[in-house]
Amino acid sequence: ALRWTRVPSCVCVCPLYLQPYALCYRVRLRFTVTPLGTSGFSQCVCKAALLMVKFPFYSSGALLLALSSALRPSHAIPPHDEVARVARFVANQCDWASVATISTHEPVKGQPFSNTFSVSDGPVGGGGGVPYLYLTRMEISVQDLQVNPQASLSMSLAQTDFCKKQGYDPQSPLCAHVIFSGSILEVNGTEAEVAKKALFGRHPEMIDWPADHDWFFAKMNITQVWVLDYFGGVKTVTPEDYFNATPYKSLF
Repeated sequence: ALRWTRVPSCVCVCPLYLQPYALCYRVRLRFTVTPLGTSGFSQCVCKAALLMVKFPFYSSGALLLALSSALRPSHAIPPHDEVARVARFVANQCDWASVATISTHEPVKGQPFSNTFSVSDGPVGGGGGVPYLYLTRMEISVQDLQVNPQASLSMSLAQTDFCKKQGYDPQSPLCAHVIFSGSILEVNGTEAEVAKKALFGRHPEMIDWPADHDWFFAKMNITQVWVLDYFGGVKTVTPEDYFNATPYKSLF
């Protein structure tokens, strides 16, 4: 039998009586409601409840599977008013970015020039917030950076399946995107090892890129963060608030 009891503070207590072993498990579940409606967490638990009715021998396993699925970082997009968390979330979810430099090449010398680069701030669900890049001095935008390291770097959840699933156009404010202002700087020593681990972990092809292309690791040195994740215009976040934010929060 399966009984659900709803109590205050959004806590749901579910005593599970599993036959034929006469075992009783008491599971305390805390729900969060996102602006998008029913959370993936509650959906997963509902599916688990169906499995419990049909397959009592595997009911505890079904619940654990549902809970582990619900706790995946991809389900934990922050509320739009927690702007710093949204920025960290986008930075961690996206694995490439548009980088704009001031061109040093004719016929567009002195004009903005945008290019695409693979980036990583670490593994999904465990990033540190710093966008790292793997660059070659042979690349046209990198040559711009050697003259003027100032740049902007932008990422959008349109690069993931989030906006498409929600029916959001990439230009919609609801399809969260972030623009970082600052400079792109080469990193060495211990930080280069951090960058290598972050990038090669999400872009394993990089390991086999030609060794004679003068590759080096770099980071976006963030001085300002711009976030558009809802109606009402762009919002700014200081680097301090950005790095202090926690993009993912456990339900427990």
